[in-house]
Amino acid sequence: MVANVSSPNVVNISDLRLLAKKRLPQMVFDYIDSGADREQTLSQNCSAFQEIYFRPRCAVATPVCDLSISVLKEKFQLPFLLAPVGSSRMFFPKGEVVAAKEAGIAGTGYTLSTLSGCRLEDVKAATNFPAWYQLYLLGGRDVALKTIERAKKAGFSAIVVTIDTPISGLRERDLRNGTKELLSKNPVKMLPYIAQMLVKPCWLSQWLGDGGLMSFPNVELDNGPMGYTEIGPALEESVVTWDDLQWIREAWGGKIIVKGVHIADDARKAIDLGVDSIVVSNHGARQLDSVAPTIRALPEIVQAVNGEIDVLLDGGIRRGGDVVKALCLGAKGVLVGRAYAYGLAAAGGVGVARTIDILKTDILRTMKLLGCDSVAKLDRSYVNIPSSWD
Repeated sequence: MVANVSSPNVVNISDLRLLAKKRLPQMVFDYIDSGADREQTLSQNCSAFQEIYFRPRCAVATPVCDLSISVLKEKFQLPFLLAPVGSSRMFFPKGEVVAAKEAGIAGTGYTLSTLSGCRLEDVKAATNFPAWYQLYLLGGRDVALKTIERAKKAGFSAIVVTIDTPISGLRERDLRNGTKELLSKNPVKMLPYIAQMLVKPCWLSQWLGDGGLMSFPNVELDNGPMGYTEIGPALEESVVTWDDLQWIREAWGGKIIVKGVHIADDARKAIDLGVDSIVVSNHGARQLDSVAPTIRALPEIVQAVNGEIDVLLDGGIRRGGDVVKALCLGAKGVLVGRAYAYGLAAAGGVGVARTIDILKTDILRTMKLLGCDSVAKLDRSYVNIPSSWD
């Protein structure tokens, strides 16, 4: 059973969030919803957009608005792509395949997390639009090389290297929900926390029907796919450094995107190392708390890059107006993660499609009210930002 996302009461991403919360066990919902430590950056990722004000051109007719963008010389019909979200099969059966399919139907891209419960070949086959593969070095270099070769053969068009995970951030909600204990498969440890799953019988039956607790089929170790409980230690043993980009590029032979850039110095370093694009990202505020919200960091990065490579942004996107503001400040496009994860958790593919439709409709309305007929024409003249941001 899934939520009715076509209801007249579902008008924005917050409504989808509430439906996801209603359907999921607390531990799974908080996996999507939570941030690190006191969640300061989690909150500010969204609220920082409210500090930006539009400057519309009035009395301008815009019967048609072109929302298409080109990133890495690939054309997308929308100015946003779906970001990598790990463990999507916890939200809905075959979650990554379902989300990739809906992205393709909408004419935009999908980014697959290494921490996917679905095989990368199945995910790529689900979409007829470009898809990117987000790479962690879990299991070490040899394991990563095998995965890179699989991604190449499957038809992924870019590798996204995430650089902000030398260790997992402290997500306090996970600790309170007993996530570690529930993953232990120890009945004694699980007992105090198991009720949160039992009170969601529809989700539980679908989850068990999809195989229950998944492993990660795209991290193939000598003894089989990496298990869920192995992720934390594996991340600490597989820190990505700038030196790794050389062998990754040699193995991949295609476009490379670096995700997790916060400051101008790292943006310039990425360019010097031949990276094709960067994503201004704080990992959805799930890693280091008290870093700047991404929209606040964007102007510094755009200035440092100076048009040499494409700059993307993720973090805090909940409305189409947020997408437009990011484009005005120099982003070539944005990635949305939590927004579509709420839709996926609420209603599967229908929920993802509803997320995309809500954001697309928001963007079109915002563009027409701004008096701008193409996202390619958006620039700083359409917004006012606080002087401190420069």
